Amino acid sequence: MLTDAELEIMQVVWDRGKATVRDVYETLNERRKVAYTTVLTMMKLLEHKGFLSRDDSERTHVYKPRRQRQRVVTAMVDDFIERVFQGASRPLLMHLIEDNDLSPEEIEQLAEAARRKRK
Repeated sequence: MLTDAELEIMQVVWDRGKATVRDVYETLNERRKVAYTTVLTMMKLLEHKGFLSRDDSERTHVYKPRRQRQRVVTAMVDDFIERVFQGASRPLLMHLIEDNDLSPEEIEQLAEAARRKRK
């Protein structure tokens, strides 16, 4: 799984399609103070973990995602449900519906998704 910082880096690379360390550093640095060397180290780690691939053909290394965003997010949500709700998704859905300020449109979208699932 990804740490919060790793996920933040992956979000930048997924959004861009490909990115250099400088691209990611500048994007993250707009949000919060971060060291260039930290971003470099983390991107190398993400490459080692199989989340990024690096193109060495140019002077500046260009990183691309090796795993699709949706697959990574699905795995992270499944892991969360397993750890927090012992694998049951109903308590998570009930929490989202009852304890969050969902709009009527969002509630209807959830209901529609549930109806489609039953078919």
